[in-house]
Amino acid sequence: MPGTGPVTAPAPPTASQALERLLEGNARFVRGEAHVAAAAPGPRAGLVEGQHPWATILGCSDSRVPPELIFDAAFGELFVIRIAGNIISPEVGGTLQYAGTHLATRLFVVVGHEGCGAVAAAVAAKRGIHTAKERIRLLLESIAPGLVDFELGGSPAEELGRAVEANVRWSVKRVADSPEGQAALATEDVKLVGAVYELATGRVRLLIP
Repeated sequence: MPGTGPVTAPAPPTASQALERLLEGNARFVRGEAHVAAAAPGPRAGLVEGQHPWATILGCSDSRVPPELIFDAAFGELFVIRIAGNIISPEVGGTLQYAGTHLATRLFVVVGHEGCGAVAAAVAAKRGIHTAKERIRLLLESIAPGLVDFELGGSPAEELGRAVEANVRWSVKRVADSPEGQAALATEDVKLVGAVYELATGRVRLLIP
């Protein structure tokens, strides 16, 4: 009966199966067949005593890219971290570690998106155009190392698209190269992947390592 308890599916037993579920949810979203948005509020009651998400998502704060919607995920299924430019900061790193240590999520996904304003500002800064305010500049400094070998050029859309991918790969690398990341990826059933959300289509495209 609607409203009598949680409707979330059991957590996938492996990281690969969790990734498959995410992609299936995104496929429903793209087709316009997402079902979670229409769910009754009952699942909240089943989560009062605790949470057991089966994937951790690091995404951008952009209002057009809400992970729960684009992956058609229900209450309690995703542990979501959102920050402009999907960057890695000490606070983000601590939150990721919390997800792995205390919530035991096995799948970690860094999701960038087309048209990212933070990445566009970092590309402009690489060109020597510095117009951002002080706090925003601090954010851009977290993106800049991932663009060190990035070659400017091409149409503005193509250039930004490549920069978005480079930034996602940089965040993935920072997580993978951390002591905690190395330990988890070496000894446990843990998967870390990068992806880009396409604004026009709604599709989440995985990046080839």
